[in-house]
Amino acid sequence: MTTTSDRVSGPLTQQVSQRVSQSVFDGSRLRVVLLVDVYDGAQQEFLEAYEHLCHQVASVPGHVSDQLCQSIENPSQWLITSEWESAPPFLTWVNSEEHVDMVAPLHNCVRDTRSLRFHIVRETGGPAAGVDSGQRRLQAAPRIGDGVIRHALTFTVKPGSEETVARILSGYTSPEPRVDDDTRLCRTSLFMHGNRVVRAIEVRGDLLAALRHVARQPEVRAVEEAINPYLEQQRDLDDPASARAFFTRAALPAVHHVTAARKMSDAVRQALYYPAREGCGMRLAELLAQQDEAAVDDPRGPVLCSTIFQRDDVVMRLIDVQGGLDGESVPVLGRGDGGRMAELTSLLDVEALGTDAAALADGDAARLLSLARMELVTDRCAPEA
Repeated sequence: MTTTSDRVSGPLTQQVSQRVSQSVFDGSRLRVVLLVDVYDGAQQEFLEAYEHLCHQVASVPGHVSDQLCQSIENPSQWLITSEWESAPPFLTWVNSEEHVDMVAPLHNCVRDTRSLRFHIVRETGGPAAGVDSGQRRLQAAPRIGDGVIRHALTFTVKPGSEETVARILSGYTSPEPRVDDDTRLCRTSLFMHGNRVVRAIEVRGDLLAALRHVARQPEVRAVEEAINPYLEQQRDLDDPASARAFFTRAALPAVHHVTAARKMSDAVRQALYYPAREGCGMRLAELLAQQDEAAVDDPRGPVLCSTIFQRDDVVMRLIDVQGGLDGESVPVLGRGDGGRMAELTSLLDVEALGTDAAALADGDAARLLSLARMELVTDRCAPEA
């Protein structure tokens, strides 16, 4: 398969596929923009925390540079930009416990933050000093979006409580989909695999505004309080620090999405859980993304839409499949070669899937599909505005 990163040169006006797609696996450089609103009088504390943080970040693999800016109109507003060799090393760091510890000193002096991530498509000027030009890859062509932001949350519950938790999570009243004039909730899909819960959401507009809107709804708060006793990681929703730590660790970002250019019909939403061996989550997600690129491009294939979510060693694949997963499994898993299938299974934590390496040694796609399949708890689409 030819990926975007394989085509690192060429005019911006080159032919672009009409399918909807997003990916962190382009191989191109990443620009991260962090907008920060600092409490009045806390500027010096913020500067000291930033200085400590930037010295630590400088040693993170994949980090190239960063810059701190202060608004000339409002001194409480700051801007931190950083450049990374590509998205995967940044995401590996930002989703790590190391990052949680690094940024903790900032929480006492900032009122609000907003993080934006961009692949660099074109630029003027020469390469930055000290960086090999071969590493400074640009995105070869713009991707086509559909205006939808995809995100997920995942957490585990105490073994034995799965049925109770599923009943609680399926019984809530959906919140009002309209957040404001620019933001709207589109779809919420909730699945379980053993004691792991994954809630995937689709939003048009501002993801952070949508998450805050949902958290304020009484019916949602009641459900969150009801499942608190069953969570493996304790949290206190009345304690901002406790709630922030929980949801930071629960965040499961979308690292790849593709929707076929052909019309979707008779689509059934399914989810597959792929626990990775320690340190192998990003590579496992990349392999699944490559498979789904090929599966969606197959005009006779059943896969119409796929989103890969990944954080650390948790990988989840959300797919819309024509007719569901009851048919032939190979097209759903992707028609990769035997070597790719063997690598995929070698990256899995087979014990977490309830099997052993010998059971998957022959690349049995149907067996893997059965083990990875998640149980649907609820799937709710908001009515069209």
